Amino acid sequence: MDYCVVKVPRWDLGKFSRVSTKIGSSMKSIGEVMAVGRCFEEAFQKALRMVDEEVIGFDPTLKRASEEELAQPTDKRIFVLAAALKAGWSIDRLYELTKIDPWFLHQMQKIINFQIEMENGGKTGKKDNSSSEWWASSLLQAKRLGFSDKQIARFVGSTELAVRKRRQEMGILPWVKQIDTVAGEWPASTNYLYLTYNGTSHDISFPGKHTMVIGSGVYRIGSSVEFDWCAVGCLRELRRLGRKTVMVNYNPETVSTDYDMCDRLYFEEISFEVVMDIYNVEDPDGVVLSVGGQLPNNIAMALHRQGAKVLGTSPESIDGAENRFKFSRMLDRIGISQPKWKELTSLEGALAFCAEVGYPCLVRPSYVLSGAAMHVAHSPADLSAYLLSPSSLLFSRDHPVVISKFINDAKEIDVDGVAGEDGVLALAVSEHVENAGVHSGDATLVTPPLNLNEETMSKIRAIANSVSASLEVRGPFNMQLIAKV
Repeated sequence: MDYCVVKVPRWDLGKFSRVSTKIGSSMKSIGEVMAVGRCFEEAFQKALRMVDEEVIGFDPTLKRASEEELAQPTDKRIFVLAAALKAGWSIDRLYELTKIDPWFLHQMQKIINFQIEMENGGKTGKKDNSSSEWWASSLLQAKRLGFSDKQIARFVGSTELAVRKRRQEMGILPWVKQIDTVAGEWPASTNYLYLTYNGTSHDISFPGKHTMVIGSGVYRIGSSVEFDWCAVGCLRELRRLGRKTVMVNYNPETVSTDYDMCDRLYFEEISFEVVMDIYNVEDPDGVVLSVGGQLPNNIAMALHRQGAKVLGTSPESIDGAENRFKFSRMLDRIGISQPKWKELTSLEGALAFCAEVGYPCLVRPSYVLSGAAMHVAHSPADLSAYLLSPSSLLFSRDHPVVISKFINDAKEIDVDGVAGEDGVLALAVSEHVENAGVHSGDATLVTPPLNLNEETMSKIRAIANSVSASLEVRGPFNMQLIAKV
């Protein structure tokens, strides 16, 4: 075997108040990721990024070293371990606390030691991080240990694009390898592929004329199965049209990662760096982002700026829907009402805004998926307690929150449709049984709606047409509307 697979479970405990974060024998994970590399360090760091797109890798800055949390596992213990290694705790001490095999602890220490080398080499003046000597001696080694461009940029005081440009100029590019599912007994013909920097050649050729489809990544409560269904539907339709397909996804539990769903399957990260690397080597006819949910949306503009051809809804229109300010301006322009809202970076500002619009207020991060980290505050004390709680949002200028006036006694309506050049082609309206609120994907919906009159239905159709036309939507879309009862 010439490859290493690391699987990491994903816990979603932050969605539930008063839940224990201790991990024991009871099943608490909602899914898993699968990362492939040529060494443990490479696959391990990939897997940590796959579990949470906000994580850059084996990061020692996310948690503090704690004997209690090392001895009693929690969903974040791996980052406590990183902090302990950075703080200089010995392998023997960590083994006694965690009972993790020392072999793994030594590989993790190797990652932390290299982080420290990069920080010292880039910031103490011993080596200038802009010199050819520093990059030549460190960049390839960093990539072979599973460091992403963004991760390297943090340690050397640069930017992801600057690291990427320097890496490409130096000819440090990933190799495409094939997973040998027959253990070398016969020539491998499987389409399971992965990227690695621990190689010297590609295992396959790249004839082009493929269409890339980006999957949805790790499972999240309330927003995963439908994305997988959309991705599979897209692959099947492309195949019916006689097009060869490339799927990028890393969830072994999805149908979209079944070996017979596509012509080439990359078990890889859904990040700008990796998707762009695959795009460059495959040279496809285009890439479909609209069937994978939040992760592909997040990288749409970055791919567009680097020249990737995005099929379906344009990256500018995706950004128009994702960016709160742009979307709000569009609603005002086409005459659709919206609750008062504001993006805030301080507790004082949050309290002042809520006092102005009146409680209750809905608090959430600027970009959310499936209700993650949302909360309805009913009083100043409630708002303060939530924003200042350790398990709450990272509340800072780099991580602002959006606070909206929460409408009581309102009906939530789901609108699913497909839009094309000539407008909305198909529309399905579902009515929530419960009144509008914050849920974790467990809402009860009925279709056709039972309590919406024709006047409301006409308004819904008009809104769907107006929004899809303004955003130039091409393909499937989903909207949530609030109707005051």
